[in-house]
Amino acid sequence: MADRANFVVVRESGGYELHLSRFGALGIDLDLLAGPTEALAMVRGLGVDDWWLDDVLCQGAALIDLGRRILLLFAWEGPSAGLRHRPATLELLRQAWAGWDVRWAYDGNADLRTHLGLDPELVRVRGRETWAGKVLGPDDEELALPEPLAAVVTVGSEGCFVVANDADPPIREGLGLLDRLAGAPEHGVCRVAVDAGVHVDPLRRRVGWWTLGATAEAYDMPKRWPGWTVDFWQDRWEEHVRVAAGRFRPPPVDREQALAEVRAAAERGWWEAISSSA
Repeated sequence: MADRANFVVVRESGGYELHLSRFGALGIDLDLLAGPTEALAMVRGLGVDDWWLDDVLCQGAALIDLGRRILLLFAWEGPSAGLRHRPATLELLRQAWAGWDVRWAYDGNADLRTHLGLDPELVRVRGRETWAGKVLGPDDEELALPEPLAAVVTVGSEGCFVVANDADPPIREGLGLLDRLAGAPEHGVCRVAVDAGVHVDPLRRRVGWWTLGATAEAYDMPKRWPGWTVDFWQDRWEEHVRVAAGRFRPPPVDREQALAEVRAAAERGWWEAISSSA
């Protein structure tokens, strides 16, 4: 299976080069920890390609804007897409790219095209079905992993559910999400390091959501919740903790340990590093 990624280098003149890696998405954040000089050499070593990956195929991307000194990236997998290691990874990236503005592309490759002044519709896959992840019970083996592919959904001050986040994030389901969760197994309190979340307040007709990855049409979610107020918290999962009335309590993160694990991952490879620390 390919882990496709686009890379864009914006020259100081304003022009840009588009590059493609068929296996570069996994570990893209770790590769960028090498800093601007090494990252540019790696990207330009791929050769120029004119294929903009769409919302379904693009699993990671990075844009290096030399004139404005902006690094724009996202990844579906890797330390930056996990709750335990995301702050450490971004901290190390900002150290490696000192003087640069390091940003996350929550709308995936569409954000890169928007940055370039290009139409994001080129990478959209409109009209496809929403692929809903299964609802996970409290004893599901996925939740025993250090960083499961899962999203927490809290409803009002009482409901707490966990949904597999290996398909579309639950926010894309709109009001159908509430129908799907009716009668689903409750968790009481979610204490796992999930990578996305949704809080639904039926009384106020308000929904808030966050993600550590990228979500196609991330800024268009109000269209999926007509008549509701939709708050996009980006990666600020603390907002979910604040409004969830104790239903979402992720495990605390040891900053120094997380930094050490990300450094180890950069040296040895991501999956080997997290396996040895689990």
